[in-house]
Amino acid sequence: MSAIRGRRLRKKPMADINVVPYIDVMLVLLVIFMATAPMMTQGVSVDLPQTDSAAITNNDEPVMITVRPDGSYYINVGGDGQSSASLETVKGHVLTIRKQKPETLFLVEGDQNVPYGKVVVLMSELQQAGVTNLGLVTEPPGRS
Repeated sequence: MSAIRGRRLRKKPMADINVVPYIDVMLVLLVIFMATAPMMTQGVSVDLPQTDSAAITNNDEPVMITVRPDGSYYINVGGDGQSSASLETVKGHVLTIRKQKPETLFLVEGDQNVPYGKVVVLMSELQQAGVTNLGLVTEPPGRS
């Protein structure tokens, strides 16, 4: 018995990891991301005209071209829709996109306070670039 007392019994190291705290953290992060994802939409703020129109159904993501009230143009290419571009730059991007995907849908998003001529000039340039799938973005009545 003294031999047993002299030797300490060693405990085996535990090889299991308690994952419950990690699951708790993951669920908290999931809730945070679900709550903040709708607020993270990027784009240029414009006041769209309101009208009744049918929704566009297309499998590919359309390219948005925005005309601000001051007449500046913005094109959403690869998520970079915040920088202003000249009409020539927009036309160059459109030509590049059409080379890669000829059936790409282009949507013009013009503020309701922009001069009508700015939108017509843009649409004319898009037509010269060979765009055949073109739409105008509006909001349903009563939605602000």
